[in-house]
Amino acid sequence: MVASNGTVSAREPQSAREFNDQAEGPSIDPADVARFSAQAAEWWDAKGPFAPLHRFNPARLAFVRDRAAAHFGRDVKTREAFAGLTLLDIGCGGGLIAEPMRRMGFGVTAADASSENIGTARAHADQQGLDIHYRAATVEQLETEGAGPFDVVLTMEVIEHVADPEAFIRTCSRLVKPGGLMIVATLNRTLKALALGKFAAEYVLRWVPAGTHDWRQFLKPDEIRGMLANEPLTVTGPYGLEFNPLTDRWSEGNADINYMMVATRD
Repeated sequence: MVASNGTVSAREPQSAREFNDQAEGPSIDPADVARFSAQAAEWWDAKGPFAPLHRFNPARLAFVRDRAAAHFGRDVKTREAFAGLTLLDIGCGGGLIAEPMRRMGFGVTAADASSENIGTARAHADQQGLDIHYRAATVEQLETEGAGPFDVVLTMEVIEHVADPEAFIRTCSRLVKPGGLMIVATLNRTLKALALGKFAAEYVLRWVPAGTHDWRQFLKPDEIRGMLANEPLTVTGPYGLEFNPLTDRWSEGNADINYMMVATRD
């Protein structure tokens, strides 16, 4: 996955109010927010606790880039290919998706329930000179405030950590412009995902800290499709992402563990 290396506009400091914002809303699972907050300073350490996510990220970015390019008719070989389009990254963590999306030309807003994560993301974006609009907020707060709508809404490996997945994903979908895209990434509730996505990843390979995931909160593709059935969306997928231990790389493949769903607002 190669993003544009061209410079983007210098980042303007956000207001004092925004630096003191607090995430509130029914989607928050306090235990999960606390777990990720405790590791906030390590998001950009490619050899730290988020090392597996750094290896996973190129496949996620390529998926988003290619689907968005096909949908909006953009040439990914051009500099800032998505200039003029807006993107919302919900549950942005330290900014591992938000920064490359901005380099591709999107106007990026990124939100996370953890103020610590947002602090790390803002600091790193400042160092890179990237004008990303970061918010410590929930999707419910963004909707109430009248944010968006956005051409692209991303919620990447977030829905399995929220308290009410259906309310969360339907709220996310309402922030998509007519004709826009929403991409949802999560883990499948299969026995294979229990064995590899939960126990092997947390207790054998130590890819993520023990307790990061609750297999009971993993969602099947048809469940996501059902949650969005009453929204004016066309939902496609699942599109699987799988890990090849021989190449140490992720690529599109089987959806038994990690997968994405794509929803287009009518």
